[in-house]
Amino acid sequence: MSEPEEGGPTDLAGEAPGSAEPGDETTEPISTGAAPAPDSPQSQESSEEEDFEGPRRRARRERAERRAAQARATAIEEARREAKRRAKGTVLPEPKPVARGVVRGLKMLLATVLLVVIGVGLGLILYFTPAMSARNIVVTGTGVVTREEVLDAAQVRIGTPLLQIDTNQVADRVAAIRRVASARVQRQYPSALRITIVERIPVVVKDFPDGPHLFDRDGVDFATDQPPPTVPYIDVDNPGPTDPATLAALKVLSTLRPEVAGEVGRIAAPSVSSITLTLTDGRVVIWGTTDRAAEKAEKLAALLTQPGRTYDVSSPDLPTVK
Repeated sequence: MSEPEEGGPTDLAGEAPGSAEPGDETTEPISTGAAPAPDSPQSQESSEEEDFEGPRRRARRERAERRAAQARATAIEEARREAKRRAKGTVLPEPKPVARGVVRGLKMLLATVLLVVIGVGLGLILYFTPAMSARNIVVTGTGVVTREEVLDAAQVRIGTPLLQIDTNQVADRVAAIRRVASARVQRQYPSALRITIVERIPVVVKDFPDGPHLFDRDGVDFATDQPPPTVPYIDVDNPGPTDPATLAALKVLSTLRPEVAGEVGRIAAPSVSSITLTLTDGRVVIWGTTDRAAEKAEKLAALLTQPGRTYDVSSPDLPTVK
């Protein structure tokens, strides 16, 4: 038999795998954990486990896929509509968030409504119950008019709830007293009612068959009584608050200086243009009309320092003494 030639297949097959000549630079990598071959039993078992899927897991997966598909379809449709709107120039504005001021306003409105409801409820309680009633009636400003006259005219029962008392009506009834010029009625919580009156003050007096009648500064005949010693008598035909002669005479008295007014014993006004004053010592003052009354009062105060019986200030530019 012939021997194989040197360098033939037998020599190559006879070498151990991975052997190399000294100085050969190519080396095979050594793997410490090689994956099993596709046809190995381990590979087949893992493939069977991956292929197996239970009905519940499959249903969840299908639902998730359907939701994802719907979301993609919705996004695509919205994008298509937005593109169409932009193309037409009708882009809808984004909804603005609710302003903080609006929220604050709604809170304030709710608080206001709540306070109104509470106030109405409290008012009804105070109106229909004696929680705050008139247990005391205070009357001030009385002089000649007595407290009993005021209470009789007021007609307010003790224990009446304060909110049920019409203060204007009570004031009108009290002011109807002849000697009362004005009246004011106030509620004083929790349980008092205050009535304040201003009495009429006599300014002039006139004799009538039933006695002397007193008149106040407005010409109102408010009493039949003896006058105070310093009140002058008035001579007019029809004294009253609507009589021009009465009002003219009262205007003259109001312009006089206090020291001069205290000396007047009588004032006569047969007409508004012929007013005369008679002093308590008998001297006479010719006043004339009510024009330039302030100037006449000043000239008269100066003339009365001079001796005489008649003082004429009807023309304040040429006052005379006789």
